[in-house]
Amino acid sequence: VLLQASGGGLIQAGGFRRLSCSASGSFFINYTVAWFRQAPGMEREFVSAVKYGVGTTYYDDFVKGRFTISRDNDKKTVYLQMNSLQPEDTAVYYCAVSSTSFISSYPQGYNYWGLGTLVTVSS
Repeated sequence: VLLQASGGGLIQAGGFRRLSCSASGSFFINYTVAWFRQAPGMEREFVSAVKYGVGTTYYDDFVKGRFTISRDNDKKTVYLQMNSLQPEDTAVYYCAVSSTSFISSYPQGYNYWGLGTLVTVSS
């Protein structure tokens, strides 16, 4: 599975942005797709995930109500709509795939990773 994340950029606090994660190669309906982020000097942290086949979604508490994960089956693309962005949301955002339907909030639970896309939120 090859993953391509895109959509990062510079956003003012309170603004919004949509990230995209496009998958290519062998990608199956029972996979789990997640977004993680990593701020400078910090550990990579779980943001959100979707069980691709059934569409069940999961969010970390700090993004609930602000971020929405969705997918387009035909395009093999997962989106992360981010609203009400704050400076503390500044990070490199990565999409990752687990070849199982198990949701993990740990990076070790995912066996495919894309290159990240930088999101910078200015105050």
